Amino acid sequence: MRTYDDMDMNGKLMHVLWDVAHVLHHTSGGRGSQKRILTVLFRNGAISQAELTEHLGIQSASASEVLCKMEAAGLISRMESATDRRTINLYLTPLGKESALAALEEREKRKSDMFSVLSEEEKATLLSVLEKLTADWRKRYGEPGKRGRKTE
Repeated sequence: MRTYDDMDMNGKLMHVLWDVAHVLHHTSGGRGSQKRILTVLFRNGAISQAELTEHLGIQSASASEVLCKMEAAGLISRMESATDRRTINLYLTPLGKESALAALEEREKRKSDMFSVLSEEEKATLLSVLEKLTADWRKRYGEPGKRGRKTE
């Protein structure tokens, strides 16, 4: 079996980027995690389930399962839109707002911890290199799932 030491520089870069993606996915709970949904709702207010799934880049069925659990736990409520009865809007309950604030606090601490090994200069250099790389990849390969750089 080929080892990391046997790889060329491009192979090592790809290997490390896959590791980074895996760690980020694992530490965030994934695109459709309850914490991520809570923070999206907290930052955006009431939104429809369709808007939420598009924003997160997840399937509607995946979102439905998580949202049912969140509703049962008293974190969110669903209500018909006043302007379009076919649309269901999602709202945070008081418990959901409290949980969202805790999730945001946890996320900020995790972001700080994750990059604490780097100096401010190293962070700036890394950011510049990654922005250059992703800009080139977007031109070459397009936007995966048409997801641009969205913030929560």
